[in-house]
Amino acid sequence: MLKQLLGKLPRKSVKSDSLEDPSNDFSNGGIQRTTSLNGASPRPNTVKRTSSAVFPSSVIAGIEPLLPFKDAPASEKMSLFISKLSLCCIVFDFNDPTKNTTEKDLKRLTLLELLDFVASGPPRFSEPAILALCKMCAVNLFRVFPHNSRSSRSNSGGENDDDEPSFDPAWPHLQIVYDILLKFITSSSVEAKVAKKYINRSFILRVLDLYESEDPRERESLKAIMHRIYGKFMVYRPFIRKSISNIFYRFVFETERHNGITELLEIFASVIMGFALPLKEEHKIFLWRALIPLHKPKCLGVYFQQLSYCITQFIEKDPKLASTVIRGLLKYWPITNSQKEVMFLGEVEEILEAINMAEFQRVMVPLFWRIGCCINSSHFQCHWNQSVLNLTLNVRNVFIEMDNMLFLDCHARFLEEQEKQTLAMEKRKEAWDRLENAASLQPMSGNTTAVLVEMGKGD
Repeated sequence: MLKQLLGKLPRKSVKSDSLEDPSNDFSNGGIQRTTSLNGASPRPNTVKRTSSAVFPSSVIAGIEPLLPFKDAPASEKMSLFISKLSLCCIVFDFNDPTKNTTEKDLKRLTLLELLDFVASGPPRFSEPAILALCKMCAVNLFRVFPHNSRSSRSNSGGENDDDEPSFDPAWPHLQIVYDILLKFITSSSVEAKVAKKYINRSFILRVLDLYESEDPRERESLKAIMHRIYGKFMVYRPFIRKSISNIFYRFVFETERHNGITELLEIFASVIMGFALPLKEEHKIFLWRALIPLHKPKCLGVYFQQLSYCITQFIEKDPKLASTVIRGLLKYWPITNSQKEVMFLGEVEEILEAINMAEFQRVMVPLFWRIGCCINSSHFQCHWNQSVLNLTLNVRNVFIEMDNMLFLDCHARFLEEQEKQTLAMEKRKEAWDRLENAASLQPMSGNTTAVLVEMGKGD
């Protein structure tokens, strides 16, 4: 089988195929079928689809791919690099660990060689080499995840999810491919103006699609790669921000299913730190339309820490946004979910520590009305907890020291309201007593009739 694998690659040096010939791209309209190693026809589930718009042509150099880099002359190393990349475009089924073990080991060793070569910093990556590397990464990484197992973290209930994460059996190869792509993007041997032809918008969108992976190791690798793409290819920064915003919109308003929200927020946290002042209107719109609505889903606890940090970064950049954030929190304030309510209160506390008086006065009335509702909640941590009672007394003492006359006036109103409520309860009790008494005087019969009791207007 190994001979069959190597026999499919030319062994004599040939010129690279023309980059201008799109017919050299993946055959059948952009579909490449993985090579069968046992001579049988490839199975349907081995099909890898990659957009022909991403890679306009395929380049395979004809140099022996098993030749070590150290044994190749300097003039042939880039051709050898392309040949090894072509060898690694064959994808294996890792669901069966006993299948194609020799070929898998060969591919893994070749991937490690490629990683060492990229990390060594060659003089300059040629355009055919950039194309071949992007193609190899696309063939190995870009895939569609099963719908029935996608987004288990966010769909299964949020921060109390005890399910174990799902690990991809192909990770021994995927990890090296991700490392190669990361080293490649950060390499000084890569010219951004050439690489952006292939690491283009289509490529970036496919990378963002991979954030739906259930494997946390893959999402962590993707986070590092997207950081570097955002840093190196400045022309794509608005597109990346818009694309991530669209993911947030679909998650909040349509699906509430996605595994990569945490990692995408971590990327945006560093992006926000780099925003120039004064903030562009585009960034403020992102805060209002994308970040604040992320408080809505039930699974908020999964990514709350990262979301709160992004919000804080915005307020540090522009303190005038504090009132905007608080109004947004009041809009999405949870009614029946006490765990989310505690998170909201914690975030409000952080915002109030940084808010100025002008912004505070804009939201203080609706904010304290909501806090009052929270204080009157029957949640198990409120009304009877001794620590909460002690804190309540401390707050009351603070109010007395701030404005004793206002406190006494509010206290008098409170007592008056309590007295009115007590009288209303007594009237209601008297009405029910009259109703029960009238019902007891009615003779028992087969026919039941309703008894109306006139109640006072205050009841």
